[in-house]
Amino acid sequence: MSTVLSPALARELHQLGEFDAEACLNCGVCSATCPLGIDLLPRRLFRYVVFGLAQRVREESEAIFSCLLCRACEQSCPAGVHITENVRLLRRWLLEEGL
Repeated sequence: MSTVLSPALARELHQLGEFDAEACLNCGVCSATCPLGIDLLPRRLFRYVVFGLAQRVREESEAIFSCLLCRACEQSCPAGVHITENVRLLRRWLLEEGL
């Protein structure tokens, strides 16, 4: 399967709300503090969005909907990324996409 880039993905999410995944430093602190131990969220997931890898985001829908939205990751984020709101917007996007 070939990788399909969708540069419009981040723009679509910005239209749904305040999406600030571009500010992610990809440092991994968020993954270390996740009570579920979901390594994907948010560091790799946000990179998928920034790079326009819409299919990769779709493939990770189970992890996106598994997030507790507890904000543990957000409280430890050195860049101040609104991780919980970003995950909510990704859920909304996935539902609108028919997933």
